[in-house]
Amino acid sequence: MHDRTLCAQAGQYLVQRVGQQRIDVVELPVGVHILYPRQKSAGGSPCVSYRVPVREPEIELLCSQLASYYVFPDTANEIANVLRTRLAEGAYADASDDEDFAARVTEDLQSVNGDKHLRLLYSETEIPETDQESVWDAVAYRKEAELDAFGIRKIERLEGNVGLLELSLLHDAEVATPAITAAMNLLAHTDALIIDLRKNGGGDPNTVALVCSYLFDEQVHLNDIYNRPDDSTQQYWTLPHVPGPKFGGTKPVYVLTSGRTFSGAEELSYNLQQNKRATLIGETTKGGANPGERYRVGPHLKSSVPNGRAINPISGTNWEGVGVVPHIEVPADKAFEVAYEKATSS
Repeated sequence: MHDRTLCAQAGQYLVQRVGQQRIDVVELPVGVHILYPRQKSAGGSPCVSYRVPVREPEIELLCSQLASYYVFPDTANEIANVLRTRLAEGAYADASDDEDFAARVTEDLQSVNGDKHLRLLYSETEIPETDQESVWDAVAYRKEAELDAFGIRKIERLEGNVGLLELSLLHDAEVATPAITAAMNLLAHTDALIIDLRKNGGGDPNTVALVCSYLFDEQVHLNDIYNRPDDSTQQYWTLPHVPGPKFGGTKPVYVLTSGRTFSGAEELSYNLQQNKRATLIGETTKGGANPGERYRVGPHLKSSVPNGRAINPISGTNWEGVGVVPHIEVPADKAFEVAYEKATSS
């Protein structure tokens, strides 16, 4: 048997040389590649063949990213062992396409410690190869944020002078600050505020800090994030000054949560809860407190690898795996009704 291992992605054919013989790689219907000499030897000896697992290049690259970036190095090794074992078992061999493959790998990635930020993502658009390790297209992201109204799904002054702010995403502060500022200025003179995070998938901790800055009178230490790649911890505080009027630190705030509330939206909820600044109403949140980066794995695949973890300065911990438990637990679709009743009777 040849002592060199050759790998090919599904749907590709490679031709390489090992020694003096030309070697073809052929994809089988079951998703296994067989390597064989193009011609038999002069003595008519049979072709030597062996199998290379489908998706090995992607899995090995993903394991390398885990080893380099995942915030918990020991757990990264455990997860890599799971992925390699599953690969050897043929768990990914019959994946119908990249999207199916990504879903299977994500399930295995989360099987060790349940980290919901740890994922393999499918992208319909091709992910270009660049010199940068992380996958980030600033121009495309800004356009996406604009089309999403910078995460502001609804802003309204309700009867009884109750403000309502529904946020679907906490877009990066670099692009979202003007819109968030305008929204908070409009709501500054309401008597009570309802912040709806029930469909919010998270976002930038700097935007979390910006929103919180309008809800406190004094500077407050909100959160810390430890970052593994550079072994540093960044503190997040409310801003000393913000444009326009504030809602302030004394009027009632109600935050609506659901099982879909995730990541940065959980941080916003947790920050306000730990500082006794808001009443949380709804369901326990999804439970993801480890932020990270995205890295290219293939033309249509990118990994989401958490390289940090949140550390609340009051609790000394975070909501990873357990979620943020609301003060008043009700089904998500009843949360607004309960909050509005409290806001108008306070």
